[in-house]
Amino acid sequence: MYYSVDRIENDIVVLENIENNNVIEINISLLPKVKESDIVVFKNDKYQVDNKIRLDRVRMLKAKLNRLRR
Repeated sequence: MYYSVDRIENDIVVLENIENNNVIEINISLLPKVKESDIVVFKNDKYQVDNKIRLDRVRMLKAKLNRLRR
């Protein structure tokens, strides 16, 4: 599953599932070093940052924004 880091509040990270928008909260100690808007994947019983997916999503969102501006 892929999650977007929505926000970080003290020791809790709020993750939003990018496929179905479900939100979960987990302790920051269970994640690698993350920042807001990072994409993490839960794989092999651990979370990992996925920069490729994040960059793909940024490009997609910029393209959508540009289409709306026209």
